Amino acid sequence: MGASGPKMRAVTVSAPPAAPPSRLLATIGLVLGVFLAALESSVVATAMPSVIRDLGGQHLYALPFAVFLLTSTVSAPLWGRASDIFGRKRLYLAGVTLFLLGSALCGAAGSMAFLVAARAFQGLGAGAVMPLTLTSVGEMYTLQERPRVQAFISGVWGVSALLGPLLGGVLAEHASWRWVFLVNLPFGIPAMLMVWKYLPETVTRRAGRVVIDWLGALLFTVGSGLLVWGLSLSVWWQVGAGAVVILAAVLVELRHPAPLLPMKALAQRLPNVGLWNNMLGGAAYFGVIAYLPLYAQNVSGSATAGGLILTPMLLGWVLASIICTRLMKVMGLTRQTQLGFVVLPVVFALMAVFAHAPLLVISVLGFFVGVGMGFSMVSLLLAVQSASPPGELGATTSAMLFARQMGGALGTSGMGLLIGSSAISAGGEALIVGLQRAFVLSVVLVAIGLALSLGLKNAKLPTLVKESLNSTD
Repeated sequence: MGASGPKMRAVTVSAPPAAPPSRLLATIGLVLGVFLAALESSVVATAMPSVIRDLGGQHLYALPFAVFLLTSTVSAPLWGRASDIFGRKRLYLAGVTLFLLGSALCGAAGSMAFLVAARAFQGLGAGAVMPLTLTSVGEMYTLQERPRVQAFISGVWGVSALLGPLLGGVLAEHASWRWVFLVNLPFGIPAMLMVWKYLPETVTRRAGRVVIDWLGALLFTVGSGLLVWGLSLSVWWQVGAGAVVILAAVLVELRHPAPLLPMKALAQRLPNVGLWNNMLGGAAYFGVIAYLPLYAQNVSGSATAGGLILTPMLLGWVLASIICTRLMKVMGLTRQTQLGFVVLPVVFALMAVFAHAPLLVISVLGFFVGVGMGFSMVSLLLAVQSASPPGELGATTSAMLFARQMGGALGTSGMGLLIGSSAISAGGEALIVGLQRAFVLSVVLVAIGLALSLGLKNAKLPTLVKESLNSTD
C-alpha cells in the first residue's frame, strides 16, 4: 500500500539497532504474543459446547468464532498501514492491550450476546499481532537471519494451534470455560512489558498528507458483519444488504489511491484465483473446525475429546507445510496447490459418508484434511507472491490471508445455518445429519477451488524463497 500521490516522500526515523540481548528479549515478547493469538484462534472451539450449556443462546453458536475472525481479519491491514505512520511498537502495544481487555471481558461474560460483543473487541486487538510481529522481525533482523526467525515464529504458531484444542477441552472440563479466555492475561502482560522495554521504535514520517482507506475498511467491516450476522440468524435481508455494502467497498477500493487491498494486482489471473481459493478453502476448513468439537463431545461426553479431535487436523496442516517447502525444489508451486485441492474434496466426501463412524475414523480423515490445506495454502501463497511485483508483495500477501479468514467467518456462519440451532441443542442423530450437510457444503466449496486451480500454469519457486531453503540444507 504505497503513499498517496507521486510527490510524497517517506523518511524513516529509527531508534538505534537493538543490541543482541535486547533483540532476543524483544523477539521473545513478540513470540509470546503470536503464541496467544494462535492459541485463541483454536482453543475456543472446544470450549463452546460448555459455554452454551452455561449461557444458553444455541442459535448464536457460530458467532463467537465468526466475529473474532471477522474483526481480526478486517483490522489487520489497518494495523499494518497505521504502524507505518505511528510506529510499530506503540501500535503493537495498543493491539495487545485491546486483545487482553477483550479476553477479560470474554471471561466475565454473563450472556452469549455479551460474549459475541467481547469476541469482536478481542478480534480487533488480535488483528495487530501477526502483521506487526512479522514487520518488526523484518526490521530487527537482516535478510540472511530473517528466514530462520520467521520459520521459528511459524513453528510457534503451529505448536500453539496444536495445543489450543486440547487446552480448551481440559480447561472446560476440569476448571471453567472462562479460563480459556482469562489464561491470556498472565502470559500477555509479560509479553507486553518485554516488547515495551526492548523493541526499538520505528516511525515513518511522510512529507505529505497520509491517506488511509477508512471508508473502504468501514464498508468491508459493515458488509461482512451483515453477511455473517445474517447467515448465522437466517435474516436474509441482512445477507442481501451485506452483499450490497461489500460491492460498494470494492468500488471504493478501485478508486482509492492507497486501497486496503491491492485491487489492480488481484485482477490478474493468478492472484485472483489465489484470492478465491483462499476464501473457499478457509470457508470449508474453519467451518468444519467450529463444529467438530461439538460432535466429539456429543459422542463421548468429554470436552477433552472435543479438543483431541482437532489435533490431527492441525497436525496434518503443519506437517504438510514442512514437507511442502522441501518438495518445492522438485515440484512446481501450482502443482502442489492442485494436489492439495484434489485431496480436500475426496476427504470431505468421506467425512460425509462416515459421519456415523467412531471418532477415530473422523480424526484420521481430519488429518488428511489438514494435509490438503497444508499443501494447497502454502503453495498457493508462494505462487501468488512469485507473480507479484515487489511494491505489491506485502499488500498481496495480506489480501490472501484476508480472504482465507473472511472465508472462515462466512463458512462458520453458513455451516451453522445448515446444521441448525435445533440440532446443535438436541445433539444425537440430528447433529450428525446436520454435520453431514456441512461436510457436503465443504465438498462443493473445495471442488470449486480445484476447478479454479486446474487452469493455472505452473509457477516457479520465488528466488528469495529458493535461496532461503538452500541455506538451511
